[in-house]
Amino acid sequence: MTKLKLGAIETDKPVRVTIRLPAPLYRDIEKYGATLARETKRPALTPDKLIPAMLEHFITTDRGFAKLRREGEAQVPSDKLS
Repeated sequence: MTKLKLGAIETDKPVRVTIRLPAPLYRDIEKYGATLARETKRPALTPDKLIPAMLEHFITTDRGFAKLRREGEAQVPSDKLS
């Protein structure tokens, strides 16, 4: 059995963000979704469901960012809010 970095993905109320991905990356994300579906025995997820989970995992496992958050340095500038 393959050990993937992501497990089953729960859904939450989304916020719309539009991004452009290189076609090879998009295809790899689709393949990742198919592999994850096989491993978790759940339906395959589309990239729009996988990408947020991947980003969340990346953020939560980034030790440098976690340290900045603890120190209160990782804040969004006030002009970026709204």
